[in-house]
Amino acid sequence: MTTDSLPEPPLPTLQRLNATIPADLDAKAIAKVWFAAFSRSVEAGDAQGVTELIVNDGYWRDMLALTWDFRTFSGLPKITQFLVDRLGSARPTAFALRDDAHLGLQKPYPDIAWINLFFDFETSTGIAFGIARLIPDAKGEWKAHTIYTNLEDLKGFPEKIGPLRNASSHHGKWVDNRKREVEFVDKSPVVLIVGGGQSGLEVAARLKALDVPTLVVEKNQRIGDNWRKRYDALCLHDPLANWLENYAEVLELNVWTSSTVVNATQDGDSWNVRISRGDGSERTFTVKHIVFATGLGSNDGVFPKYPGMDSFKGQILHSSRHKSAADHLGKKVVVIGACTSAHDICADCYAHGVDVTMYQRSSTYIMSTRNGWKVIFEGVYSERGLPTDIADRVTASFPHHFNVGLAQRSTKAIAELDKFVHDDTGASQLIADGKIKLKTGSLLESFTETGLKFEDGSELPADVVVFATGLGDSRAHIRKVVGEEVLKSVNPIWGFDPEGELNSVWRDMGVKGLWSMLGNLALCRFHSKHIALRACVFPLYDIILIQSEIAEIKAIEEGVFGERYSAKF
Repeated sequence: MTTDSLPEPPLPTLQRLNATIPADLDAKAIAKVWFAAFSRSVEAGDAQGVTELIVNDGYWRDMLALTWDFRTFSGLPKITQFLVDRLGSARPTAFALRDDAHLGLQKPYPDIAWINLFFDFETSTGIAFGIARLIPDAKGEWKAHTIYTNLEDLKGFPEKIGPLRNASSHHGKWVDNRKREVEFVDKSPVVLIVGGGQSGLEVAARLKALDVPTLVVEKNQRIGDNWRKRYDALCLHDPLANWLENYAEVLELNVWTSSTVVNATQDGDSWNVRISRGDGSERTFTVKHIVFATGLGSNDGVFPKYPGMDSFKGQILHSSRHKSAADHLGKKVVVIGACTSAHDICADCYAHGVDVTMYQRSSTYIMSTRNGWKVIFEGVYSERGLPTDIADRVTASFPHHFNVGLAQRSTKAIAELDKFVHDDTGASQLIADGKIKLKTGSLLESFTETGLKFEDGSELPADVVVFATGLGDSRAHIRKVVGEEVLKSVNPIWGFDPEGELNSVWRDMGVKGLWSMLGNLALCRFHSKHIALRACVFPLYDIILIQSEIAEIKAIEEGVFGERYSAKF
């Protein structure tokens, strides 16, 4: 399912609900009454009793706690069937309402109001957390519109952080012990992570906290080089790269740099993996899990094909191969594309005095960070916002389909604020001032020997054409390691499934022991644990990601992984 086909369910506005909010509303009392009935019904396995507390068009989003998967059930019929199928096996119990500052009435918009509540509970195998939002009806009764449940930890296998950290003294043997650990002299890794960027390191950190032997294989010479070696105009590359390198060192993560995974072959429930190292040596391991943390796209850029490209006398390159506009001094540069990389490269060209034109093939959404960040993140991810762990869970608690309506409102609010913005920084201002030339309004027809020709008959001279047109399928990395036959069984990566959940990322990929970990720092921080927890759950091994992925690995390795709920509606 693409974003173009996402449903747009109506928002629970007070007008649509024909409801009002009394000035003397006791939100905490309402929440406590609802929660008491909810917890009684859930613990009794009474699916019908639970659904009587949810509105007809409500949502229940679960991350591992009750389904061992990421699932979103919308509407009472689907929610009812899910509860009938899962309450008996998951056995949720020990419900406790959090009577804290987050319990109470919230009004995200003047015409939308809900009572927010957080709660803790347990399942047969884990410790879990939940969020519910109650909305009113015309009679003043309050029922749940969204319920979110998340697996936090496995019983008996807590993360070894805080007071649970290893307090043993090394008595001068730390250096030697670390060398042996990193080289896996005494044992083999249970988990192999391909890629030492932010996603790979966050998964490795989660697995280490769960006591699962893990090796990160990074092709670059240093951790962070995947950022350092990008184009010079990427202003955050050096600070982020250095921070990632320090992160790996401080957390004592086992990383092999200048190394590549040559191949991996399935051997029952395990994988035989061959690794080539920078010194020319090779090592072979048998591991239980392989986590691909190789980014959203492949290393190969997407090159649209146009007639005449072979006869063009200038240079054609992809933005992923661009380093600096200093390489193009005295030349005419055309950048095909109008998103982030295109803006950065064009601004870099202008700063170096290079004649540059951006070719915009279709409309581009642009917002100011000043207003956009405020509308999207204020009160959640902001200096005076929620604690980070709470913010991650609140963000995850909104089903993607429901988010469509909220996102449309946010976009309108940003656009309204941006009408009055005059920003003298960035490529957008340079375009507005004519310092970066813009070509638009006609499709590219072909290359000529000296430039580009468009369908309206116009031509654009060029010495260098840079395609800022995105990256290829991220499964290309997987194909190189496991081969074409295994890849045929791998599910699509990214994009939404019919329930509005992302395909394969942080969840089942369709092939046992293979995982995909990707996303920005916030997504990796949260979902790494989900992968890690799930891997710890199968027959006891030595023990087993970013929050969600890591959880799955641990659950598999510890033999407590439940049956993945696969019913489709």
